[in-house]
Amino acid sequence: MPITLDLRQAIIHKVHGESEEDLRHMIEGSINGPEAALPGLGAVFEMIWPNIDQNHQNEMVHILHEHLKQVTPQPLK
Repeated sequence: MPITLDLRQAIIHKVHGESEEDLRHMIEGSINGPEAALPGLGAVFEMIWPNIDQNHQNEMVHILHEHLKQVTPQPLK
């Protein structure tokens, strides 16, 4: 019987009980880190997004939008 891995639950299990400093280190260590860290950042973002008010959501979208205007995507391989 194949094992089903629930990635969201695995990430929650990994970070549950961590201090704020540990969470910051996990996030900062994942930024520009190995691509394997990206799903973890996505799961963390998914936890944050519905729990912040619309002003903070708008600010995050604005920051992302402004940053995307300044970068040139690399060609896909």
